[in-house]
Amino acid sequence: MRRIAADTCFDVALWLVDRALDDNEYLQPQKMHRLMYLAQAYYAVATRGRKMMPATFVADPSGPMEPTLYRAFENGRPYVETRKPPDDACQLLDSIWRKFGAHSAEHLSKLTKGHPPYRDAFASGGAGEEITLQAMMDYYGRKPGSEPAAAKGPLPGATAPEAPGLTDVLRPRVMRSQTGKPVSVQKWMPRPMGDKREE
Repeated sequence: MRRIAADTCFDVALWLVDRALDDNEYLQPQKMHRLMYLAQAYYAVATRGRKMMPATFVADPSGPMEPTLYRAFENGRPYVETRKPPDDACQLLDSIWRKFGAHSAEHLSKLTKGHPPYRDAFASGGAGEEITLQAMMDYYGRKPGSEPAAAKGPLPGATAPEAPGLTDVLRPRVMRSQTGKPVSVQKWMPRPMGDKREE
């Protein structure tokens, strides 16, 4: 079994809450759930199946939701001792915040509800059905512009633009070349098995 990056989902949730406060923004619980869902999906894609946090997302009528966090945040921010997530998780969380953090909770809900992982889970089991990590990886890890798998059933009003690819979400790190010129770098990832691009 592969190790999960963060010890608890609270570590990630409160990292996002504090990141929003750094930008003088109150992070609504619904928005927090959508950002965490996207972080879990893109982290799994980036690490080939490793979870960012020990969390299970379900298809709630309002959008993807983590039930444990929902219960814990019902009466406001809970007092929980947290630990900073590992650096690679923080880098991805920062990228998620920069890519999606400016959007409203309503926009992120509409966006994620229109994507196949949520649509398929909701169509197959209704409210409370688990959105599997594999379904998240299959959709968010596909090449942008490629045709996603067909949803098991349409949901009224659940059309959304397709999700950006991993390289559009991950903020590249800036390092310096030997001449001092700033260059963007990303972690090298081998191509998936079966990728038949020319060498």
